[in-house]
Parts: sequence; C-alpha cells; structure tokens
Amino acid sequence: MAEESRPSTLNSEIRVERNGPYMVSEVEHFTNWLGEELPLQPRTALCCCGASRTKPFCDGSHTASNFSGEKDPNRVPDRRDAYDGQEIEIFDNRGICAHSGFCTDRLASVFHAGQEPFIAPSGGRLDEVIKAVRACPSGALSYGMDGVEARAQVDQHRTPAIEVSKDGPYRVTGGVRLVDESGNGLPRAEGSSREHFSLCRCGHSQNKPFCSGMHWYVKFSDPLPSPDREPTLFEWAGGFPALLRMMRIFYSKYVPEDPLVGPLFARMSPDHPERVAAWLSEVFGGPDFYSRQYGGYSRMISEHVGKCITEEQRARWVKMLCQSADDARLPDDPEFRAAFVAYLEWGSRIGKENSQQNAAPPPNMPVPRWWWVCNAKPGSRISGLAQPDGTAVPVTIPGPDEPVGFDRHIKPLFRKMDRESMSFVFDLWSVADVRTHATEILRRLDNGTMPCDGAWPQERIALFRRWVDSEMAD
Repeated sequence: MAEESRPSTLNSEIRVERNGPYMVSEVEHFTNWLGEELPLQPRTALCCCGASRTKPFCDGSHTASNFSGEKDPNRVPDRRDAYDGQEIEIFDNRGICAHSGFCTDRLASVFHAGQEPFIAPSGGRLDEVIKAVRACPSGALSYGMDGVEARAQVDQHRTPAIEVSKDGPYRVTGGVRLVDESGNGLPRAEGSSREHFSLCRCGHSQNKPFCSGMHWYVKFSDPLPSPDREPTLFEWAGGFPALLRMMRIFYSKYVPEDPLVGPLFARMSPDHPERVAAWLSEVFGGPDFYSRQYGGYSRMISEHVGKCITEEQRARWVKMLCQSADDARLPDDPEFRAAFVAYLEWGSRIGKENSQQNAAPPPNMPVPRWWWVCNAKPGSRISGLAQPDGTAVPVTIPGPDEPVGFDRHIKPLFRKMDRESMSFVFDLWSVADVRTHATEILRRLDNGTMPCDGAWPQERIALFRRWVDSEMAD
C-alpha cells in the first residue's frame, strides 16, 4: 500500500543526513533482532557508518572516519527481472537485494542461491511462494497473477517499526517515509516497496543508504555478550521473530490439514500465532510479552478449559510443532532440542489436564520459566563434527621455587569448554571443588580421559601435580 494512503505513518520518518546518521522520528517500535524493544527518543540518531561504539545509536564516529554516503558506481545494476510460473509471476530486483537469505534459506526449491535462473516460480506451493515473497525484508521481491502485480498484497498492514537485525541492516516496515537531509523523498530502484526496505548499518553498502549485503563480506558484527553469560532459550531460538515464524507455519500449514488437531483451532483468533509465540518467548526466558499483552498464566489456561483434549491430539500437536520448528529453521542442536521438546511435552500435558470437564486449574500461578535441561547447554560438550581448535590456552608455568596458586596457575589450565563439560559433577573454576576432587582429576589427566578432546601436555599435568602435592593454595 502506498504511504500516502496510510495516515498512521504520515509522521513516521527516517531522514538520511548527508554523510551522516539516520534521524528517526515517530516510529512506534524499535527492536533488536530478538523482538525486544530498544529505547527510542522522539528524534533519534542511528549509526550509519558501522563504527559507533554505542551501536545502534550514533556517537559521531562517521565524522572521524570520513564516512561517505555516496553510492558505489560499481554496484549491482538497478534492473527488475520477471520470472513466469504456472500460477504466479515473481518480480526481482537484485539491485536492492540485502542478501538476508530469507528466500533461499526457507524455500530453496524456488530461490536458487548462486544459480541461474535464480527463481523457479513453479518449484513450490503457491502459498509458500507468496509467504517467501512477503517475507523479503529489502523489498526486492514482488509477485503478480494474471499479468497484474499484487503489490498491495506484498506490502503488509503494519505499524511503523525498525528492527536492528543481527550483525546486519536496519529492517524498516510499516510505510516509514525515507527522505534526504532536505526532506525530499529519496529516489528508489525500480519496483521498490515503500512499505518495507533495508538500510545499511555497516557503512560499506554499495547502494547507500540501502543495504547491499556487504555486511557479510566485511564481517560486520555487533558487540558480543560476555562469554560467561549463558544465553536463554529465547535468545538461542532466535527470539520472538523465530518463534512467530514457527507458529505461523504450524497454524497455516499443518493444523488445517490435520483431522485430529484441526477442529481444536477452527475458531481461533487471527492473532493466535502471535499469542502463542509471545507465550513461548516469556516461558523461554525472554521479556514478559504474553503477560503484558494478554494477561499471564490464567489467561493461557482459560484458552484450554472445556476443550477435552485427548492424548492423541496432544501427541499430534507436539509432533507437528516439532516439524514446524524444523521448517522454521530453529536451532537443531541437541541441547536446544532437548529443552524445547521437554517443554512441549510438559506444557502440553498440563494443557490437556486443565482442558478436562472435571479440571480445577489452580489460580494465580506464575508463567513458567524454562531453562536448559540437566546442564545440557551451549558449550557444554564438544561436537563430534567440530574441527580441532588447536588454540593454546595461555598458562604461566611457575619457577621451581615459586609457590603454585590456584587462581594464577591452575584455574587458567581449564578452558570454559572444560568447565562446562564437567559442570554436572563439579566446577573446575572453584578452588574448593577442585581441591575436593583433585585426586580423581589428576588420575584422569594422567590417563588422558580429561579433557575429552585430547590429553594435556606433560608440563601441564606436572604443574597440576605440583599444586596437589603442595598445600593446594588459592
């Protein structure tokens, strides 16, 4: 839909300053890639050069780096291609593609990475093709039927929003106006969407201010979290957007075709996928999306009362949701899937229990918080498919007459990976725990069964033995 016909977006604007930041006004939602709200003032300067130390906000680094907002003359040409299929025609302009991979990753039978022709419109189901086109964050894709472009269906009805994607561009939706420093609308490539587009955040795009995918090549990245901080299941899953993608697949692809589960959801509200994604976000350690918007645990339980869910329906629900997680490309590592499936089994059985005619659900229960299962969390093991690291851990070997201390000499011997792999027994970074288990640790070091990815050099084993034979000082 053209921005002129959307009154709610008339005041939403991104002003691209010449060789400077993006000045944002009147945007309703400003989120990170997990769907968490970020602070946004009535008028906020966002980084455009990629060098800010306060990403995504501007700190003036563009001035020190002599950042240029000009387009590269060698950029991908502005050319719109059309691909005809049996039921649908797909339009694509590589000149504005941000290379987010949503199309090639999620529907590889239609969108062929690194191949020509790039698009095979008849390679997938019509509904899946349309969803892939609508999911394109850059606006490079559109579709038509019977010779008429369906831009009004591609451009969704959304409130003005900006998402700071992970290590990538700003993804703008909701018909936000894009203007230059004088307030004039910026020229757009052929077929561009006014409702959604991607803006460069790394400072290296060849098509500034629009993203051209250069963040991949320059290895642009946001600051990493502390290595000692464990990610929540919410973060590991990919946040609210990933969980919403899974639930939309579940309710649009699998539920309607299933004679066992389908009747349970025949009268669900249009925003039901959003509600369940918000619930899972909160349960998996994310923000209290569900409690704030829908009412918490009691509201969730009320949705099940009187439905008399059978065991067969419950089991089918779990199976189809696991398939939807695969289709949505949620993480498939054993640690995440163990926790994910454990919650589905636990939560669905409680839902089934509370759906019976004689059920009396306890009132005022909190929203459950789910975590990694039995210390099976990221980094707790070495994958059998991982390549040897070969990175040496810096260790200080004391002189012959120098006392051996735990903090200075022994603790550095144990990597974070070693600590995680043994955390179900004891903590290798705790002097008390290592003292208690010193004899067994030394035995395993001697026979090469610890650490699990290769024996220590003899000098390190000798250092640990020196500490054990001494007073095992702090």
